Amino acid sequence: MAQSLKLEIVTPESTVYSEEVSMVTLPGKEGEMGILPQHIPLMTQVSAGEIAVRKDNDMEFLAIGDGFVQVTPDKVSVMTDMAISEENIDEEKAEEARKKAEDRLQEKLSDEELATVKAALAHSLAQLNLKRRRKGS
Repeated sequence: MAQSLKLEIVTPESTVYSEEVSMVTLPGKEGEMGILPQHIPLMTQVSAGEIAVRKDNDMEFLAIGDGFVQVTPDKVSVMTDMAISEENIDEEKAEEARKKAEDRLQEKLSDEELATVKAALAHSLAQLNLKRRRKGS
């Protein structure tokens, strides 16, 4: 690749993705962000959602949770609490997790429990949205 940048996606458990890519699209708090090589330095929050990665002429998709992204002219580093590639998403398990989280939201929860349940719901929705959107493509 003539013009590329390194994309690294890291969760507390491991480095989920580490490749040279030509473009990255991220779900930012203020909306979608497209990152190309030689982007100005930036550090901001990312929202639970979908990352689209262009490598040469191929596209890859990952579901991520909330986190942060640091962009330099030659690197994009995403630190998130969840990241999973489209092919590794189990739609049935994600749907089960969504239902369980929505049911738990009806209960009386402490602030800590509420944050955990909302994160679980965001994770399952990010996975389901990605998997279902790509099915229709």
